[in-house]
Amino acid sequence: MSRFIVEFINVRTGNDNKSSFYLEQVLSTFSFPIDLNTKWKPNGLTVAGGNGKGHGLNQLNCPFGICVDDDNQCIYIADCGNHRIVQWKYDAKSGQIVVDGMASFLKIMNQPTDVIVDKRTGFLIISDWENKNVIPWRCRNGTITPVTIFDIDCYGLTMDNNGALYVSDCKNHAVRRWEIGKKEGVVVAGGNGEGNQLNQLNFPTHLFVDDECSLYVSDNYNHRVMKWLKGATEGIVVAGGQGQGDSLTQLSYPQGVIVDHMSNVYVADSGNHRIMRWSKGSTEGQIILGGNGKGYKSNQFSGVDGLSFDRQGNIYVVDWDNHRVQKFEIDSS
Repeated sequence: MSRFIVEFINVRTGNDNKSSFYLEQVLSTFSFPIDLNTKWKPNGLTVAGGNGKGHGLNQLNCPFGICVDDDNQCIYIADCGNHRIVQWKYDAKSGQIVVDGMASFLKIMNQPTDVIVDKRTGFLIISDWENKNVIPWRCRNGTITPVTIFDIDCYGLTMDNNGALYVSDCKNHAVRRWEIGKKEGVVVAGGNGEGNQLNQLNFPTHLFVDDECSLYVSDNYNHRVMKWLKGATEGIVVAGGQGQGDSLTQLSYPQGVIVDHMSNVYVADSGNHRIMRWSKGSTEGQIILGGNGKGYKSNQFSGVDGLSFDRQGNIYVVDWDNHRVQKFEIDSS
């Protein structure tokens, strides 16, 4: 692990007020007014893929995680089935391969499940699930140099406003955090074996951290989303937790999760092919997108995974079994 830490920290040295940078980065992502009255147009626009399963530049193959980069007017996609990370510019008809995991006999990346951007360092940070590595990639003069956290059953990734990296260690039912200046990761959620108690997780996947360093975890096999306050030894159920099902109190294999400034939780309810919103303290969610059965229409999904907002409040949804990414615009009518 030390190789990753040394390389990752080297580009962050200096007296340039790191915390202020990361706080600005996080807050800029959510510079839109969203509340419980906000609605989105029910029909999505395909902004990546949507041309069937394949490895062409206009295709995806079971995409998972997504990262919206407003500064560079693009989205990055963990194109899991194609073992690559692709970049799609806004309004582009095809993508560009950023990291090709199968480009050589080394097979440097196998089934990536998530990708995030650290804008200060220039890294793309990738969850290389099958190889059990977290790979930050940086481009210098047209070359890419990998540095890695090794031997972790990684799935989801996120960063807090201090630049600490969080990784869901799905098969060990824990979330680990790597802070700048530290050589080892520490467990910050779960880590007490597989289970459904408040101090346990069962196959955690996607993550989100707010500006108070509270961690939200899609607790996939427990069909719930958990919130772990900084330093807490137990989590709080903020969505689902009533067993697997399709009622408004239930989730089915939740994946992507994101939280707005009002602490409303948005969940990619994968098994139910819908996006739900759970207000703070509520035991019942609201369907905001999908929920029209499994399908390929613009108001339907076939499995959902990654979830993200852009600065305007539009929602991007990874519709993984339809091999596409859908954009849902805010309905201002």
